Formats: sequence, structure tokens, C-alpha cells
Amino acid sequence: MAVFTRSLNSTISLTRALGCPAGLNRISIISATTRNEPRNYLHCPRSRRQGPNTLRLKRVLRSTDPNIKQETCLNNDNSCVRKRSRNMSSQLIDQLDKVDPEIDDLIKKEKSRQLRGLEMIASENFTSLAVIQCLGSCLTNKYSEGYPGQRYYGGNEYIDEIELLCQKRALEVYGLDPAEWGVNVQPYSGSPANFEVYAAVVEPHGRIMGLDLPDGGHLTHGFFTVKKKISATSIFFESMPYKSDPTTGLIDYDMLAKTANLFKPRLIIAGISCYPRHLDYERFRKIANSVGAYLMADMAHVSGLVAAKMAPSPFEYCDIVTSTTHKTLRGPRSGIIFYRKGIRSTDAKGKSIMYDLEERVKQTVFPGLQGGPHNNVIAGVAVALKLAARPEFYDYQRQVVSNARTLAKELVARGYKVVTGGTDNHIVWVDLRPKGLNGANAERILELISIACNKNTVPGDKSALNPGGVRLGTPALTTRGLKDNDMKQVAKFIDEGITIALEIKTANNGTLLKDTFNQEPFKSTILAKQQEVEAYASKFFMPGIPDM
Repeated sequence: MAVFTRSLNSTISLTRALGCPAGLNRISIISATTRNEPRNYLHCPRSRRQGPNTLRLKRVLRSTDPNIKQETCLNNDNSCVRKRSRNMSSQLIDQLDKVDPEIDDLIKKEKSRQLRGLEMIASENFTSLAVIQCLGSCLTNKYSEGYPGQRYYGGNEYIDEIELLCQKRALEVYGLDPAEWGVNVQPYSGSPANFEVYAAVVEPHGRIMGLDLPDGGHLTHGFFTVKKKISATSIFFESMPYKSDPTTGLIDYDMLAKTANLFKPRLIIAGISCYPRHLDYERFRKIANSVGAYLMADMAHVSGLVAAKMAPSPFEYCDIVTSTTHKTLRGPRSGIIFYRKGIRSTDAKGKSIMYDLEERVKQTVFPGLQGGPHNNVIAGVAVALKLAARPEFYDYQRQVVSNARTLAKELVARGYKVVTGGTDNHIVWVDLRPKGLNGANAERILELISIACNKNTVPGDKSALNPGGVRLGTPALTTRGLKDNDMKQVAKFIDEGITIALEIKTANNGTLLKDTFNQEPFKSTILAKQQEVEAYASKFFMPGIPDM
């Protein structure tokens, strides 16, 4: 108590009506200013914005119970509660830069890299400040195995409300009837969500079909090579890929139908990782029906576009829909599973056959493959879904697609081969084999000039270890405010970077090794281009927390 004695003006009784916890039965008024505040007083961020004397008339609750050594600071409206024990270790209250300067420095460097560069990885985006606040909230402290109303731990009344609200918003943003669709928001990310669906509806070593990786599919859709089963999906299930037309780069639906008729899959996956065109869900449905298969859409890449009606909705035709939440949806890194409810079909006697996906999915997510959900992330997903329902989100998605189309058009004009000839979504898929450059070297040179993208297989590639192209995306740049005219400049930067790589390759008799990028005179050329790109990128808005 002595530490505060000099700053006390008066003492009043604290009644039960104030709602204070047991043992806190004195309330003191202090009139310290920011220049002369008690050493252990914690003032609220909200107060700092109100003026130099904002600490006046803040109440400090003090315990008269000798076993409770804490002080609670309250605003006059009982908000912004902060507690600190007088014998508390500083490791619990010190800022990151003081607790762990190394990690703090690395985070700040990464923030600087994101600000100074052009982030063109199609699966990345910059989430909102509100989402980041959820991720760093007290929700990370709570354990809540189970589902709302059916937890294995106490103290989950507010966690239940958050999860139920997230479910409600997920259904609303896609215009789904709760009587016909359910949703599970607990998957940790997209890959676990996909595997959880397979485990729920496909028997062990049962058959699935997904788009082949070199043709724009994802690892979790069953990718394997002749020598090795790469994805766990191909280890625990028997997978058969469907392909694109080698000439057009478009999915060959006729061949898919023939292959499905021979393979007889339990599940067909309509999903992409690099495919830049809309999917024909109606055609997928007909093929699935012809072999009695479930149809699952993996809309991880296009979920934001679907929400804004900039891409066809899979919900009309699919039994199950999975998604991540951090790509075009612009939320935190998480996963989500939608599943049909109600009548699936009728038998020969006209009797209804009901969907049983809800219990299957719930059981597989928890306790089948996961433990406690990440409540801070679920709250962030709920916030992202609320933002996705706003008109400005629709405007954002329209610009994402427009930017991608402009970028594709500009690259074609500069002599690049864009797979399928263009794009319907946020992805621009560039085949660099005609240029004589592989995807790995292209990724590296662009990284050196502060353009982040990823090497990617293209149709016809024999090995994922030596991809022939790169994947470019526009969601992150569009979030920062880049428009169509900016995409023209971005295409110019990309072309200049690729040109530097080709010049280095020519100077080294057709070989291009990583260490050759550090050799003069090309090192200086690369540095100059990097500075030009960074000067351009740095002028655009960056959401989030400064330096974090």
C-alpha cells in the first residue's frame, strides 16, 4: 500500500453493487498525472489519447485480503481493466522488444520486407487490424475441447458464443440456409480440413479424384509420383488425378468423366491451387452422380471471390465445401468445412435418403484429428466474415480480378506464355519454359528485386522438383491499394527481373546457379532494380500494426 500513499486523495467504500470480486473491498481515487504517476500504476491505452492529465479520477481496486496481492485499474465507466500483482515477474508484462529483442527484431524486419516489397504469392494476403487484435487477445488462453454446449472444460460460455457467431456469419456470407447446410469452423487450416473430410466420408484406402498438381491442383488432393506418395492423402487413400488439356491448359472434363467411370471414386474434389479459370461445378456434379460419388469443392483460393459473387458458387452442386480463410477471404490462417444437411436422394421405393455428414465431420474434426480449437483464430475468422459481407469487400474483390486480368494481359504483351491465355480469378499462371528459364530461378531473381512469388509446376512438367513456371497473385497488392495502372508497372518490373536472369544465364554459357546472382556486374544491376521496386512499393498503404 505504501507505494500509493502519496498519491491518494480520498477513499470511498466499495459496495457489492459495483460487482467487484471477493476480497476487493476498497476503492481509492488517485490524481496522478502522466508525469508523476505511481510506479505500479498501469494506465489504459484509451486514456492516453485524451490528454496529459488523463490519469485523474481513475480507480484503483486494492485487496484487503493478504492472500490476494493485486491492484486493478478502472476507468470511470469500469472499462479497460488492467491488473498487476506487486510480486509479479516482469516477464509477464514487459513488451516483446524487452523480453525477446531477437524475435522482436526479426518481426520488424519481416514487416519491413512486406512493406518494401511486392507480395505476389497468390495464397497470401494482408489481414485487417481487427483480425490481428483477435489473434493477440486473451482468447488464446482458453482451452475448449468439444463443441458449443458440449465442452470438456468449464468456463466456455463466451467461447461458445464466439464459435456460434462465427458459424452464423459463415452461413450468411454465402447465403446458405441453416436447415440445408452446416459448418464446422474448428479446422486449424485448409490441409487438415481436407483430410478431415476424406476421413469422414471415404473408407481407409478408399478412392478419391483430384486435379493433378502440375495441372493446377493441390498437394492434399492426392498428389503422388511414380516413385513416391507425396501427400498423406495419397498414403491413406487411393487417388487418381484428372488432368487438363495439354494444348489449352483447361480441365478436360470429358477425360475426367471417362476416368471416373473406370476408377469409381468415393469422392471427387473440385478444387484448385493454381488453376486460373472458373470451375464448372454443374459438370462436376453430373460426373459425380454418374458414379455415385460425393462431390467436394475446395474453394480455398476463391472463397472471397465467391462471397462477393465474383466466382461461381459451389454450394448449389456440392455435398461438401472446404476453404481456408486467409487468401482472398482476407482473414487469419484457418480452415472451414461446410456440409449438406437434409435429404440427399431417394431410393427405388421413393424413400428419402438423408445426409449424415454433420456427425461424421464433427466426429472427425474432434476428437478424431484435432484437440482444442484455436479460439483466438475462430474470433478472427468471425471478424473477417463480417467484413466480407460489406459492400467495400465486393469492390475489393472486383479489383482483385481486374488487377489479375490486367497483369496477365501485360505479360502476354511482353511475350510471356500465360497458361490458359488469361485468368478469371486472382491467379496469373506463367509458363517460363519458352523463355528458357525454370520456375526456381525466376522465383529467385524476383525475390532479389523484392517481388515475392512462388515457383510452380505447369502442364506437361515431369517433376515438381523442377517446375517450369511461376504463380502470381493479386490479393495482397490489391489490399494495399494497387490498381490496374499499377499492374502495368508491376508487369514491367517482373519482365525486367526475368531479363536480368536471362542475361546472367547467357553470360555463364547457358547455366544459371544461385551464386551467379551475386557476381558483378549483375549484382549491382540487381541491387539497383531492387531499390527501384522498393521505392515504388513503399508508397502504398499497409494494414496491420506498425512494426509488427
